[in-house]
Amino acid sequence: MYKVIRIVLASLCFIAITLLFLDFTGTAASLWGWLAKVQLIPAILSLNLVALAVILLLTLIFGRIYCSVLCPLGVMQDCINRIRGMFGSKKSRKNRFAFKPALAPLRIVILAAFVIAVGCGFMSVAALIEPYSEYGRIASTFFAPVYDWGNNLIASQAEHHDSYLFYHVTPRVVMLPAVILAGITFLTVALFAWFDGRGYCNKICPVGTILGYLSKVSLLKPVIDKSKCNGCRKCERNCKASCIDARNHIIDYSRCVDCMDCIGNCSTGAIRYTVRRASSQVAPDESRRTFIATGLVFAGALASKAEDKLTDGGVAAIIPKQKPQRQNRIVPPGAVSVRNLERHCTSCQLCISECPNGVLRPSMSVATFMQPEVSYEYGYCRPECTRCSEVCPAGAIIRVSREEKAVTQVGHAVIDIGACLSATGAESCGKCSRACPAEAIVMVGTDKYNEDSPLMPVVNESLCIGCGACENLCPVSPLSAIHVEGHSVHRKI
Repeated sequence: MYKVIRIVLASLCFIAITLLFLDFTGTAASLWGWLAKVQLIPAILSLNLVALAVILLLTLIFGRIYCSVLCPLGVMQDCINRIRGMFGSKKSRKNRFAFKPALAPLRIVILAAFVIAVGCGFMSVAALIEPYSEYGRIASTFFAPVYDWGNNLIASQAEHHDSYLFYHVTPRVVMLPAVILAGITFLTVALFAWFDGRGYCNKICPVGTILGYLSKVSLLKPVIDKSKCNGCRKCERNCKASCIDARNHIIDYSRCVDCMDCIGNCSTGAIRYTVRRASSQVAPDESRRTFIATGLVFAGALASKAEDKLTDGGVAAIIPKQKPQRQNRIVPPGAVSVRNLERHCTSCQLCISECPNGVLRPSMSVATFMQPEVSYEYGYCRPECTRCSEVCPAGAIIRVSREEKAVTQVGHAVIDIGACLSATGAESCGKCSRACPAEAIVMVGTDKYNEDSPLMPVVNESLCIGCGACENLCPVSPLSAIHVEGHSVHRKI
């Protein structure tokens, strides 16, 4: 029964979290976006005390149930492990594992390196082994485009039957470096799961290490009753965490992920999930010094803390936009500053997946690799949209209201007079002025002494919020005649 409950809960959480990265309507985020906020590292970075208390309480009572139910990367490994179990002879499928000593020094070194990277502000490096972010990159890179194409296929079929329940969307753009990183991550995790069960969780994952040592003092644990054990070692051979030493009747609780497989595999009922006395078992290869070191590292982690989009307005040919060379990167409203985003963002890609306007995409810069940045080739940041601030679980983008966003300056527009159609007298355009929602762009005469001189746009930087409507809708291509330069620290009008 325990195993069935675990599988049902894990399946529901896995599907729900996956839909956060796939759903382009915002429905999933509004209904169960809180699931992203109860992931451990994002909760630490955002100082979400409620989520941290829930995770701590669950771990101290049930053990590493987080790793088997709430962590999407962990559940994905279970799915791969189950697929692996379909191959080979019946005997090999059911007896693929054996007890292995814990690699405590390796786990501590990796966790310490992770915490140092976070503390020094190198979140783009730390995010490479943060489990929630790893799964987010996999889902947004590989699953989201397929989901979009499937939606468009259904929408096309529905139109033939005069049904408009589904509508066409522009498939999300995936950059080659993001594909490479997500592919390497998936292959690494999949190979660990295929050959070593939960080896990735118990050797590499910093969350697994943190929760592993906390779970050593949990109230409920799988416990082996020596009087009932017949020595068949079926529990050990089917433990994907390789943490059961059946010969000595010992379970390493720092690696046990509470999958409950051992309870279902024991034919004599010698393993029960119950309250365990502290003196009944001792986990191998885990000294008090290692536990204290892990506690100090964990303490350190807590301390550090659709108008005109595809048209040319009849002025210029439709040529795909190119990203301009910005002197300063643009980060979304709610990020507060570039530094705040860099120190808190785990590169999970959830804000990018949720952006309905195609404005956010992963950074290709080495220092901020895969963290979100704003660019306006495919759309502009509409003042009424606050989706990214609503879904960010790590505090990298703080929640803002529509009113707050409307007065937040993330950057300001800069005009290239030599390329502007109006300024050069090539055409009477003024599209940037008409499109500006902040009314920060006005058309003035190129010659103040000649009333009939061509009009050119002028930017009032005190009003410009950097939304990018002017840059996106400018008919000049491939580089717009007006572009936005970001502010390192956001300002208020």
